Amino acid sequence: QVQLQESGPGLVKPSQTLSLTCTVSGASITSNYYTWSWIRQPPGKGLEWMGAIGYRGSRGNTYYNPSLKSRTSISGDSSKNQFTLQLSSVTPEDTAVYYCARATVLQYDYWGQGTQVTVSL
Repeated sequence: QVQLQESGPGLVKPSQTLSLTCTVSGASITSNYYTWSWIRQPPGKGLEWMGAIGYRGSRGNTYYNPSLKSRTSISGDSSKNQFTLQLSSVTPEDTAVYYCARATVLQYDYWGQGTQVTVSL
């Protein structure tokens, strides 16, 4: 059974960097068949894809939403089977529930439960 679990601080101050980790069990993040995404949902709004990491051989390739690319970094740690999101210079508009998810070529098939992040003083 594949499971994804987000972890990180629930409160971040404006201008700081938000850092979240997704721990994966039941599948390897280095599998060449999947990509591993970060997706968020601000209150009252729809889902927003932030970016992803996918492996070809041992190399992790990253992909970003152009609207967030300048502030976003995604990395993988194969030894811990984790991937991490960093979002810099956060503002209250970055307040959202943040999800990690696994994607096949057809769909997102496994999701984490989501973690609430609030940007506030």
